[in-house]
Amino acid sequence: MRAQLSPTPTGRRILLSTVSSDAHTWNLVFLQLLLEELGHEVVNLGPCVPDDLLVETAAAEPFDALVISTVNGHGCLDGARLARALRADPRTAHLPAMIGGKLSTRGPDDTSYVRELAEAGFDAVCVDGAPETLLHSFLGALPPAAPVRALPSGTS
Repeated sequence: MRAQLSPTPTGRRILLSTVSSDAHTWNLVFLQLLLEELGHEVVNLGPCVPDDLLVETAAAEPFDALVISTVNGHGCLDGARLARALRADPRTAHLPAMIGGKLSTRGPDDTSYVRELAEAGFDAVCVDGAPETLLHSFLGALPPAAPVRALPSGTS
């Protein structure tokens, strides 16, 4: 019998999704499990999320970060459009955002899309095959989460 690890709560809420054209789900399942194991609360929007729905969701609830994972090779195009939409909305312009995975079909030697995605508004860009430590570094650099306040007894 394997012992269950109890994650240490961090108070961080992560919004997880992929780009609108990406129908892959296993990458999202893996990342959700990884992030939860690290103690984060994850809201996974799933595949093929339209940009406007993602921005509205990010604006509707308090999130500490947005993590976008894509494996279809169109992250450089769809991701840049998403980042511009995220930064154009004053409710989400401040939200730290990272994109990673297979971001291009241009071939492994062309990484010009990294600059394009950063200029569009991503705070971190993780290319396919990069070490998992980049995700940890991104999350570790986030501002401290606001402490959860307990309401006095008898209030709701």
